[in-house]
Amino acid sequence: QVQLVESGGGLVQAGDSLSLSCAASGRSFNVYQMGWFRQAPGKEREFVASITWSSGRTSYADSVKGRFTCSKDNAKNTVYLQMNSLKPEDAAVYYCAGRIPVLGRWDYWGQGTQVTVSS
Repeated sequence: QVQLVESGGGLVQAGDSLSLSCAASGRSFNVYQMGWFRQAPGKEREFVASITWSSGRTSYADSVKGRFTCSKDNAKNTVYLQMNSLKPEDAAVYYCAGRIPVLGRWDYWGQGTQVTVSS
């Protein structure tokens, strides 16, 4: 059973930075891709960033490129999302997710952590 636990959300002002963590447990994640998604009220969940556990290769949504950085700590089985220059439109519940890339679907999800950005 894979478990993903996010932490690090909070209330910040526009322009501030915030770092989210996703602690993964339950199995070896060498073949996994880990992702960050977000969902704002009244909107669909959207992709934010991803990182492949084995290679460290990252991918970002256009809306966060240059501001957000996804990284990992293999020893801690933890994935991070460093968010800089936050904007009010970044406010959402942020979710960590995991999948085996060849399967396509994101099978594992965390409970989410709230990020609020005041203008």
